[in-house]
Amino acid sequence: MNLIRMKRQNSLNSPGSAGEALVRIQKLGVQYFIGRHRDNLKSRVIDTVLNRRHKDEFWALRDIDVSFYAGEIIGIIGSNGAGKTTLCRVISKLIRPDEGRADVFGTVSALFALGMGFKRHLSGRENIYINGLMLGFSKHQLSRLASEIIEFSDLGDFIDQPLKYYSSGMKSRLGFSIAAVMEPDILVLDEALSAGDLRFSEKAGNRLKEVIGRSKLVILVTHNMDFAEKFCTRTIWLHQGTVRADGMPDEVIKKYMESSLYTPRKKKRITLKETVACSGKQEIVSVKEAGVRFMLESTFLESVRSKFNAGQNNKDAKKELWALKDVSFKVMEGDILGIIGPNGAGKTTLCRALCGILKPDAGMIRTDSRITALLTFGAGFNIELIGKDNIYLNGLMLGLTKKEIEGLFSDIVEFSGISEKFICQPVKNYSSGMRARLAFSIASMIKPDVFIIDEALNAGDASFYEKASSKIQELIKEARATIVVTHNIKFMEKVCTRGILLNKGKIVFDGPPPDAVSVYKQLIR
Repeated sequence: MNLIRMKRQNSLNSPGSAGEALVRIQKLGVQYFIGRHRDNLKSRVIDTVLNRRHKDEFWALRDIDVSFYAGEIIGIIGSNGAGKTTLCRVISKLIRPDEGRADVFGTVSALFALGMGFKRHLSGRENIYINGLMLGFSKHQLSRLASEIIEFSDLGDFIDQPLKYYSSGMKSRLGFSIAAVMEPDILVLDEALSAGDLRFSEKAGNRLKEVIGRSKLVILVTHNMDFAEKFCTRTIWLHQGTVRADGMPDEVIKKYMESSLYTPRKKKRITLKETVACSGKQEIVSVKEAGVRFMLESTFLESVRSKFNAGQNNKDAKKELWALKDVSFKVMEGDILGIIGPNGAGKTTLCRALCGILKPDAGMIRTDSRITALLTFGAGFNIELIGKDNIYLNGLMLGLTKKEIEGLFSDIVEFSGISEKFICQPVKNYSSGMRARLAFSIASMIKPDVFIIDEALNAGDASFYEKASSKIQELIKEARATIVVTHNIKFMEKVCTRGILLNKGKIVFDGPPPDAVSVYKQLIR
């Protein structure tokens, strides 16, 4: 990270106030009304029809006075709900302040909530244009950059597939690839440092260094105190919408870590004990020569052309892609089966097929138990609805009855750590960490027979990680069998009793987890 170190050193040698102010925030305030959607006409109409009254209010940000200067790398720290994401959205001009002002001088590229503007029924190629336009690109620029974005994303034929079939890693890769081609004056990063599998993470890290090096100002939201202290030139600690400290990283971080509001980073690690294999004789899941097929549009132009040629033979415009092909395995009672592989290998497709979300186009998948799946968190969220309504919506989608949800509601809210004020706020106003915490809290209240976890170990700040890891231990212990999709090699080796390596929709290896990891690393190389 030579460019980052140079930027940090230059900033330390030159006081920020002596540089060019790129962001000037004065008496900034962002206000929310409990249960009411900001700037949303449809929601206000619904409120009127249902005769809802909203008197309570709270300030996500209040009396913020800060200026950011050219050459700085600003680290923003604080617990979930502190206002970090709201501040980033104000700087990115996604939210209008209710008080004060935020003057931004220069172009802004925001890498947070990657793919926030994606439309799941459109293809990746179409979403490049939609997301790119939202980020400030012109249509001409996007036409010139599209091939570079597609190549960097490593999505291959899936670029012409609707996003509803993408895994969370594939969506992150596409969102990162779009945002990372920008050359902004101001770069905003809201926990956007993880995108995809081992191979893509290395590519993303190298590209991120280039983007940071090209930017005049970097604003970074992070829970990683080591990263903030090592690479930031200045750190701001937010708590309950106000600035608690602003200054040199080591000094601000020390104050934060010494406060009762900080949970040490070491608690973030999953503390599961090593599992002893104890497979039973009873078969829980049987997969025999299963295949899932997608029909891909060969190009964006062919997709448009086919819409204007209804009734004609358009077979040439289609390309057959088997996301899974000839997949066969069994899951026995007591198994903790780990599934690894590069993005696009078919891991999430397999999880969706096991859950019944997708029906196999070939072969057979049979289960004789109730399945609970922690897939993409918040996939069923309606961001225009409040958190409370989404608890009911997601709970019903997971198979709970309304009565069961009512009985679990208080436990879900308490476990999520989301305040009463925020649970009555639209989910669109939540940070990515808050959405993950709420979705995890909903799904984890179900007592599963077969427990499927698809990269469900990333939910919120350090304190919530500790709760989430303990809850996962309980669920694995209670389940008759567990299937885990993960890029976490240590989790695979320590917790799983058996490992399957998928690549290009086929099983490459099925056996002891350490051997599966070894074959995976060879495949990546």
